[in-house]
Amino acid sequence: MTKRNRNYAAIIVSTCLICQQFAHSFGVDRQFFSSRQRSLVDKGVISHYDAATISATRFSAATGISLGDMSVVRPEESTSSANKEGNKVGVLFLNLGGPTTGEDVEEFLYNLFADPDIIRLPGPLSPLQNTIAMFIAKRRAPKSRAAYESIGGGSPILKYSNAQADLVAKSLRERYNLDVNTYIGMRYWKPFTEDALDKIRKDGIQALVILPLYPQFSISTSGSSLRVLQEEFSKHSSRYGDMVHTVVPAWYDRPGYVKAMTDLIQNELDSFTDEEIAEAKQVSPNRPPKHILFSAHGVPKSYIEAGDPYQKQMELCVEGIKKELYKTNSPDDVQIHLSYQSRVGPIEWLRPYTDDVLPELGESGVRNLVVVPISFVSEHIETLEEIDIEYRELAHESGVTNWRRCPAPNTDATFIQDMADMVYEALMEPSQTVTEACVANNIEGVNLERFDDAVAVTGVLGVGADGDLYEVDGPLQSKERINARAAMAGVLLTILLELASGKPLTHFLGF
Repeated sequence: MTKRNRNYAAIIVSTCLICQQFAHSFGVDRQFFSSRQRSLVDKGVISHYDAATISATRFSAATGISLGDMSVVRPEESTSSANKEGNKVGVLFLNLGGPTTGEDVEEFLYNLFADPDIIRLPGPLSPLQNTIAMFIAKRRAPKSRAAYESIGGGSPILKYSNAQADLVAKSLRERYNLDVNTYIGMRYWKPFTEDALDKIRKDGIQALVILPLYPQFSISTSGSSLRVLQEEFSKHSSRYGDMVHTVVPAWYDRPGYVKAMTDLIQNELDSFTDEEIAEAKQVSPNRPPKHILFSAHGVPKSYIEAGDPYQKQMELCVEGIKKELYKTNSPDDVQIHLSYQSRVGPIEWLRPYTDDVLPELGESGVRNLVVVPISFVSEHIETLEEIDIEYRELAHESGVTNWRRCPAPNTDATFIQDMADMVYEALMEPSQTVTEACVANNIEGVNLERFDDAVAVTGVLGVGADGDLYEVDGPLQSKERINARAAMAGVLLTILLELASGKPLTHFLGF
């Protein structure tokens, strides 16, 4: 048996053992309960109470936990009696975080750049990670602080995340008679993921849905947050031994999310006046009069080469929304583009860059443009400052006279409902642990041989594999060696440049 086949076999065996332990009854009819059941409720064939009773039965079969009176409530009962013994089901929303005030900016930046999933250093330089992070944070803080001042002094990301969590909990209660506790875990600012885990443990949560607020999976976003969870669960497995958890690692292709984005974009397309459309046709008679630019957050190209699924998922996401838009819009009237924003430093990031595409569109005669922040589900610095201020100014300078910016989903009703459905379905379907989610999103580079038994034993409840999850071999290890050599060469080049100019490299990068 080849090494790759042994790895695949390990995955299959581990999955079978986990499903055998926690989900004896799910495989045949999971689709029925995740979509058919809702259809029956909508058509009045069964009541919400009946659906919730079925859900409780199914959830008990999946996890071994009896919801009893905790989460299933008859319509005539008061919702205040739903959790006589306290909520035992939780939802953990993961997000980036952002500084609350200008005084928080430098510490926030330090946390960001100290993350090895954001700045990857080769082994010999890894002890310098915190020093480099401190240097970049200090140099970049004044410019970043000014950017936050331009949007009110701090990031609104926590406000939106809290609102989303509250509305999802309300939707679950009203539509499924399911009461849940919600938690926010930010990667780089308060409340940190570790703080959320402390609350989850103190609340005695028995079943936890982990939901990254990133539609597309990337090592640098969802992956970084899941790594924190994996390490925490690995080091302190006894603290969480009685808690079942499941992860929804990516959800860019969910019909509800696609519909929410399509509707928000269509509202902006419909806002162009007849005069604006006529102007565009006069300037560029051979081009569609309306254009959409999906501006996604960029990642270093080396991440994609190492197996990060982000670019592929982003392209599939845009393609899905495009398909829906073209059901009511002709390609002769609307043209769609994709670019990547927010690159930092001199290395190659995903192309094309948004700040290159905007001048190209304007110079080619595009007058009516809708910019869509596709990576983000709530407003924050990269939508409110980078897109709304910097990119808008660049677009106007380049000839785009009629600018529209599609809002992030925020608390859009369709989006909230779909997130609630996502949580419900995650509770009803076979569990995917943090470890399994990490493996599944970098399967080619993960060495399972050393910990396949550990996964089989710990499974859903134990989670960790003592850090062996991140043992890599084959193509990924080769790419890391290349990246390490490139990084070391970059360090030497930096030293030479600073010696020659008498100025730090960040002076040339705008930090």
